[in-house]
Amino acid sequence: MKNPALTISRLAREADIGVETIRYYQRIGLLEEPPKPVQGYRVYPDASLARLHFISRAKQLGFTLNEIKELLMLDSSDCQQTQQIAAQKLETVQQRIIDLTAMAGTLQQLIDACHGGESSGACPIIDTLNK
Repeated sequence: MKNPALTISRLAREADIGVETIRYYQRIGLLEEPPKPVQGYRVYPDASLARLHFISRAKQLGFTLNEIKELLMLDSSDCQQTQQIAAQKLETVQQRIIDLTAMAGTLQQLIDACHGGESSGACPIIDTLNK
């Protein structure tokens, strides 16, 4: 797709992110800022839109911006390093699932112990949180 006048606002709209997000990505080195012409607006290449889509997809998979920066610096043929980064992320996600499952179980126990609406004493949820 050829975008002859891909300004920052159009880039943001097409990538479905905010202009300030694009500026932030430029400040932290995730996205290159095109040179500003003497008159007019900066024009972004199509590669900028592709990069923003890459960043969005990586964020959806749980990668941090630093991890995304690391992925972007890798050569597309460096599959081993990419696999290691993805495997580390998978471990983190799996641990998070374990932690969230434990949290859900604890919350369910607290809810089950609470006889909401009854004034038979202190609320077990509040009591537990105060400990």
